[in-house]
Amino acid sequence: MSARPSPQIAAAAAASMTFDPAFRARLRDLLVWRRDVRRFRKDALPAGALDALIELACLAPSVGLSQPWRFVIVEDGAMRAAICKNFAACNAAALAAQEPERSSLYARLKLAGLEEAPAHFAVFADRATAQGHGLGRHTMPEMIEYSAVTAVHTIWLAARAQGIGMGWVSILEPVAVAAILNVPAEWKFIGYFCLGYPQADDCIPELEQAGWEQRRLPPSLIIRR
Repeated sequence: MSARPSPQIAAAAAASMTFDPAFRARLRDLLVWRRDVRRFRKDALPAGALDALIELACLAPSVGLSQPWRFVIVEDGAMRAAICKNFAACNAAALAAQEPERSSLYARLKLAGLEEAPAHFAVFADRATAQGHGLGRHTMPEMIEYSAVTAVHTIWLAARAQGIGMGWVSILEPVAVAAILNVPAEWKFIGYFCLGYPQADDCIPELEQAGWEQRRLPPSLIIRR
């Protein structure tokens, strides 16, 4: 006997998932207020909060249903210290590479909350996964990495909906991070993340407030053919 629901049941389920204008407005608010947080309070997250967020992240779409995302929760103090040291070295190199007219501004930017955030985790993409049987990857193998990024965005929104902030630390050397965290060689580093309660909420990106860059309006990013 098939476990597939009848057309009547499927239609009823679809009808129950209709989202009204109020929900859509709140969803837009969530997108607007999602920020890359660098300034955290040191309050610990509730027990199990990160695991619950990761469970939501695993609802993200993935190529061929491959679910290639791998989450490494970093609790070890020595590993965290090594990550902080790598960030400091990479950030110093990035500062040295800035144009003279921007170097002083770069030096004033706070680009990570590694010291303050109560929770750290890294996301990798398992490029060797057999799950999904290669569907959708023959012409675009990078879809594995893109799929992991969708999981990152999902956890980012889910965290913000709970009043938790997340910061993406990209000023790190991927090979060094993989070595510090001792992950399989076939895992591709996607990002290192800080998680915690933000010191303040804001709908304007911190880099925009600091004068580093301005957001472009959507019409300037659309090409019609």
